[in-house]
Amino acid sequence: MLRGVSQVSLDAKGRFAVPQRYRDGLIANGCEAGTRLVMTADPTGCLLLYPLAAWEPIEQKLMALSSFKATTRALQRLVVGHADDVEMDATGRLLVPPALRQYAALDKHIVLVGQGNKFEIWDEARWNELTAAAVSFSDGGLPPELEGFSL
Repeated sequence: MLRGVSQVSLDAKGRFAVPQRYRDGLIANGCEAGTRLVMTADPTGCLLLYPLAAWEPIEQKLMALSSFKATTRALQRLVVGHADDVEMDATGRLLVPPALRQYAALDKHIVLVGQGNKFEIWDEARWNELTAAAVSFSDGGLPPELEGFSL
């Protein structure tokens, strides 16, 4: 299970070190050093990082959708078109491909957000803005699906 938020830094080459606690979770999902992961664009402006085994069913479902609908085709182009195989090196570092760094406007400071079977990768400043907005409920309150939900 991949969960929690960690602030990390990109080096000059666009690499970041996966925190040790996450490396253990990735290894438990079959991702040892040299094993492929898949990094791709998300419509919200962040990047997604999946173990290959978790990514493949998603890719298959997306590509099985009809490409005759413009919005479906656009989503396929974005998510599958930007998908890139990445490998965690022996020191636990991952390289964020240049096109994905540009898409997500990643600067030196980034945030890894565990989401169960994947990570979201955000520019730290953008993440802080989103978090502040989420906590304020400035859009009028909780969505109806969360009525009666408690933590």
